[in-house]
Amino acid sequence: MTTTDHAHPIDAERVAHAKSRLPSADDAARLTSLLSLMADPVRIRLIYALDVAEELCVGDLALALEVNEDAVTYALRLLRTAGLVVGRKQGRVVYNRLAHDFPEPLRDHCLRQLVELTRSTSDDED
Repeated sequence: MTTTDHAHPIDAERVAHAKSRLPSADDAARLTSLLSLMADPVRIRLIYALDVAEELCVGDLALALEVNEDAVTYALRLLRTAGLVVGRKQGRVVYNRLAHDFPEPLRDHCLRQLVELTRSTSDDED
C-alpha cells in the first residue's frame, strides 16, 4: 500500500517518520513473545520476588507467591528458557535469580511503574 492509496488526505512526511521509527515486524514479534511470557500473574510476581529478594529456591518462591511448587517450577522453566532467570545449585537446592543481563529498564518500567499505574487506575474506578 502506498500513501496515495487512501481516499482521505494524508501527511506523507509524518507517515514516513512514523514508519522509520517503528520496530521491524521481527522485532515486534520478539517483543510480543517476551511480553506474553511475562503476562501471567505467577510469572510476573516471581520476577518481582527475585528482583527484591535476589535469589530464592522453589519452596521459598511458592511460599512468597502463595502458590504451589508445581506452578513455581513451571514458571521458572519458562523464564529460564527465555533467559530471564538462572539457577545456582548449592548441594541439592537450586537458588533462582534474575539473569545478570535482565534489563534494568524492564524491571523498572514493567515491575514498578506499571504496577503503580494499575493501582492508580483501579483506585480511579472505585
